[in-house]
Amino acid sequence: MSEKTIHESTQSRSRQGLATYLRRIARALGRGEPVPVDDEGTVTVDAAGTGDVEVELERADGTVHFEVEMEWPDEEAEVDVEAAASKATFELYADSADEYRWRLRHDNGNIIADGSEGYADKRDASSGIESVQRNAPGAHVVDVSRDEEAPEEGGSDATFELFRDKADEYRWRLRHDNGNVIADGGQGYASKQKAKQGLRSVKSNAPGAAVEEPEE
Repeated sequence: MSEKTIHESTQSRSRQGLATYLRRIARALGRGEPVPVDDEGTVTVDAAGTGDVEVELERADGTVHFEVEMEWPDEEAEVDVEAAASKATFELYADSADEYRWRLRHDNGNIIADGSEGYADKRDASSGIESVQRNAPGAHVVDVSRDEEAPEEGGSDATFELFRDKADEYRWRLRHDNGNVIADGGQGYASKQKAKQGLRSVKSNAPGAAVEEPEE
């Protein structure tokens, strides 16, 4: 039987980054959702309920290979190579003070996240977008009003913080490990659940969102 390679990629990942990637796969499998093959989620496989797993550990040519291979009958696995990467778009723009800012706008028109500051250089604003794309999907979520702390294992280089503002509304911010807030929701929510829904939308939509420069 002939073989056809649908997708193949190789990249270096930190131990933490690898854990985040595998966690995304495990979460999709556990929920019965299409499994993302690439980081952007543009290639997915919707697998059957039961499959074969082959695990192999070997040394060859000075390298240790740890391979996990999953197999399903072809007729029970649906592959999508044009999966929607995101339902949102990053907008990179200059504000009235001639500083560069970004916002993440959902297809429904709502702004679901924005940067916490303006930048004198467009490249710095672009770097801020890239940091959110890289860190939002795997970031842990903690309630700082309850003095919760992020687990030491897994996650990314940033953490979603839930908190209450002076108006007693729930808000979220994405804080990098260096202490900088790299994104926030831009609005308050009447309930913690609504705030969590907002940040979850950012988690799922930020990685594959296109970057545009709308005319002001």
